[in-house]
Amino acid sequence: MLTKSLRELKCHYQPLSEQRQYLAINATERDTSELVELLQQSAVERLTTFRQLEAQRFGSVATFITSDFEALYAYKRGDYRRCLHLSTQNVRTLLNSVVCISYVFTFPAFIQLMDDDIVALTALTVIVNPQCIQRSHNICINQLTLSLYLMTQCQLKLHHSVTSLAPTLIYIEVAQRITPDDHTLDHLTLKLTERKVKIYQSNNMQS
Repeated sequence: MLTKSLRELKCHYQPLSEQRQYLAINATERDTSELVELLQQSAVERLTTFRQLEAQRFGSVATFITSDFEALYAYKRGDYRRCLHLSTQNVRTLLNSVVCISYVFTFPAFIQLMDDDIVALTALTVIVNPQCIQRSHNICINQLTLSLYLMTQCQLKLHHSVTSLAPTLIYIEVAQRITPDDHTLDHLTLKLTERKVKIYQSNNMQS
């Protein structure tokens, strides 16, 4: 009886057409993409709340900015104007501060929010020295470094003038001087940021 039922079920089964398969796969991918975006957005909101609590608790002894994750998320979504606005404010605040102790981990927690260059730099440090992940400052960057990188990237993507990037180079030089020597990823990121600005300036002066 069971064998007969299975044969009948097999006869009535019709595989999905190529078009229906394509639509089913696309729907799944779209749903997954939307879910990932919602999860990232929720995470950024919670991280921003954490920054606000951090500033309330320790603001009397150090300077904290609360919109670094918000700026990072705006950059990831391609909202370069908002990211530039937030990052520029953050850079100016941090450069005028006496003490800044807050960091952003690049690996593994926030790797999805980072762009390809930061991911590549983090991967290189781990490849060259796998033991580096045992020391937190090798896989994290401070708020000033991140804000400078985002500010610079947005300026380049929005095609700012060569002269408007001159202050950015000064900010980078100051950040390099005040960053401890053993903060490898910070220095690599600042060096990359500086190089991006100089290449951009050179290309635009020649054209």
